Amino acid sequence: MKTAFILIITLMSISCTHSQEDLPEVSQGSIQRIPDFKSNYVTARNIDIWLPDDYSKNKRYSVLYMHDGQMLYDAKGSWNKQSWEMDEAAHQLYKRDSCSKEFIIVGIWNGGETRHSDYFPQKPFEMLTKDERNIVNEQLKQSHVPLESSFTPTSDNYLKFIVRELKPHIDEMFNTYTDKDNTFIAGSSMGGLISMYALCEYPQVFGGAACLSTHWPGTFTLENNPIPYAFKQYLKNNLPDPATHKLYFDCGDETLDALYPEIQKEVDFIIKEKGYTAKNWRTGYFPGENHSENAWRDRVIIPLEFLFQ
Repeated sequence: MKTAFILIITLMSISCTHSQEDLPEVSQGSIQRIPDFKSNYVTARNIDIWLPDDYSKNKRYSVLYMHDGQMLYDAKGSWNKQSWEMDEAAHQLYKRDSCSKEFIIVGIWNGGETRHSDYFPQKPFEMLTKDERNIVNEQLKQSHVPLESSFTPTSDNYLKFIVRELKPHIDEMFNTYTDKDNTFIAGSSMGGLISMYALCEYPQVFGGAACLSTHWPGTFTLENNPIPYAFKQYLKNNLPDPATHKLYFDCGDETLDALYPEIQKEVDFIIKEKGYTAKNWRTGYFPGENHSENAWRDRVIIPLEFLFQ
């Protein structure tokens, strides 16, 4: 099983560095691309924005920022021929009475070889001792995560890119609500981690986060792994005000998701202790579901409805 996970990481790191010349094909709405968006904080990357069929400059829209943007819309252009089919999910939500906010989706392509460092929450890593960091470094090397020499998270810069550069550009380019209550962030696996981190680091910017199959181990083993404890300590000290924020987590229990349920239950306890209730927090457990875009596609309507109701 571990060999399969390593192969997946390697393929993502190689294939995701190549930009698709053609826009993703969607059956609902339309895609606008900002190619090779330049940044002072991260490597240049494509930004694929989904707009609903009736997008109008005469009204404003909430915004959902999502990671791994090349996996969101069109399976033909993804490395594993799977996608979230976010255009379909958003369209289905639009038809429900429970959807009180019209929104656009900003799909941020990952940086390929920089994906793990871009998405790994930096401040929890910096809480580790030198010996603990060495353990993490060795575990990532064994999993063939691309490293220059030793692992150094760059997620603080990745979030600066989103908050200081990308969001102002999106707000200028499209007719959006710019406030926290209409700005959300979402992702899966490492994208779940960085979404959680974004909400904690920028509670004045993001009003909610959806974290699917959150990769709590950080590496690819639970044995002798100091990371989950660091993440839990960070959450104890940094979860935003439950009165003004929403949190969604979930996980399956097959393939890589098999590593998550026990840690997620411990995280759930922390969230509850911090005052979150069913009004502003949900955790979903999906027995039999694995770690794949197909699995996230099948249930993404649940966090979408939660965030935009």
